[in-house]
Amino acid sequence: MSEVIEAVASPGRRAVYEARLRKRSMRIAALSTMAVVVAIVVLVPLAPGWEAVKRSFFNGGVFTKTFPGLLNAFLLDIAIFAWSLPLIAIVGLLVAVCRDIQRPAFYPLRLFATIYTDVFRGLPVILVIYLVGFGVPGLGMPRPWNSPYIWGSLALILVYAAYVAEVIRSGIESIHKSQRSAALSLGLSPSDTMRYVILPQALRNVVPANMNLVVALQKDVALLSFVGPVEIFRQAGVYKSLFANFTPYVGAALIFLVITIPATRYADFLTHKRRRLEQ
Repeated sequence: MSEVIEAVASPGRRAVYEARLRKRSMRIAALSTMAVVVAIVVLVPLAPGWEAVKRSFFNGGVFTKTFPGLLNAFLLDIAIFAWSLPLIAIVGLLVAVCRDIQRPAFYPLRLFATIYTDVFRGLPVILVIYLVGFGVPGLGMPRPWNSPYIWGSLALILVYAAYVAEVIRSGIESIHKSQRSAALSLGLSPSDTMRYVILPQALRNVVPANMNLVVALQKDVALLSFVGPVEIFRQAGVYKSLFANFTPYVGAALIFLVITIPATRYADFLTHKRRRLEQ
């Protein structure tokens, strides 16, 4: 108790005390993690069905044969992600700006943006993919306009743009009204105020939240396999049927983790950095 009182009384001692607490917490966390890992490594192989699970999910021979093909199929996931992401950002930004319009003459735009976000945030992603991915090609349009790559990507764009729009709108509303009033008093038009004053601050505030949506988008690209594209999830299913083994799904999971974990850590880093700046 006396050590705590002395740490509070002296800034130098407080820093030493806090560093000691951090080291103690790290040691405890490391020991507890090691205990859990050791328990898993020791106890799981003792399960009666472990050998069957090992053959079905962790078959080294099947993994070696299928992993290159999974990597090749993952290039399609990356391509779909690459052309969908900028379109999502553009549509989301436009919808967010439309929802912020105050002029009565532009109320139809605001109403449309509200309905759009309500509808596509309220529908499951897979349902939109089915409706768009199978419905639009069913109109009988000629190639390439009946491609599941196009309409599956459009389904992702429609859903994720609605979420991005709401995130950006929350960033716009976080900017104090006094800044908008000050810009207008200086002679800026409402559009210039939004462009030069509000949006630069709002977009900077919502980067961490949008990074989490980027991670989710990378994973949800795999859902397009239900409408035809042979990306990594569908390729893993092909290999599963070919080898009568689930190891290709484990390989696909590892590929996704290699991509998504660094992106998730970066999103958390941005969130913590933002919190430190606000303190």
